[in-house]
Amino acid sequence: MAKQPAPSRGRTNDPEGLRRRLVDAAYAAFTTQGYHATSMHDLKREAGATGGALSHHFPTKKDLGLAVIRDRVADAVEETWIEPLRSAASASEGIQAAFSAIASELERRGAVSGCPLNNLALELSRHDPDFRAQIEAVFDRWREAIAERIRADRAAGLAAGLDPDAFATLVVAAYSGAMAMAKASQDAAPLRICAEQLARAMQEGRGSPAA
Repeated sequence: MAKQPAPSRGRTNDPEGLRRRLVDAAYAAFTTQGYHATSMHDLKREAGATGGALSHHFPTKKDLGLAVIRDRVADAVEETWIEPLRSAASASEGIQAAFSAIASELERRGAVSGCPLNNLALELSRHDPDFRAQIEAVFDRWREAIAERIRADRAAGLAAGLDPDAFATLVVAAYSGAMAMAKASQDAAPLRICAEQLARAMQEGRGSPAA
């Protein structure tokens, strides 16, 4: 979930292209500088949109914020976490691949802006039930994807000692906390440390009796 897509410019008579540019610009701004710190005027300018076009697609800033969570943040979780889990030989390998890819990308950039989902959760969940529900749905999908993969591994005898739902929560919490620490220190090391510890825990779980 480290990617921040750059707004893609398109024709002004392309409604879908304009909508994508608005959502892309809002995603980049909301997840880095913050939802409340970003004005609709900023987004209009960044996307090259008129006030009328902006209000046509998104009558309120909240509508745009919900679209960012639904259309960009959820996709980022799918791309950086769920797809690696599906394509890996095991849950452990998928989790390691996700951590490693994100840490490497942060090191390549030389800057850490934090987890987009985490950033919005911290800013918005407490004060707005609609934002909270959308953010919770993304977290739920993320945890369930990890738990599903661990359940498959248990059936194959690869993770007999792990509680799928509990360990999935641990993975998400470890990643979220590691990203917060990486943002504070501008260093991806916490991600690599958490990945190593989770790998050890999963390796130990292989030798435990099934629950």
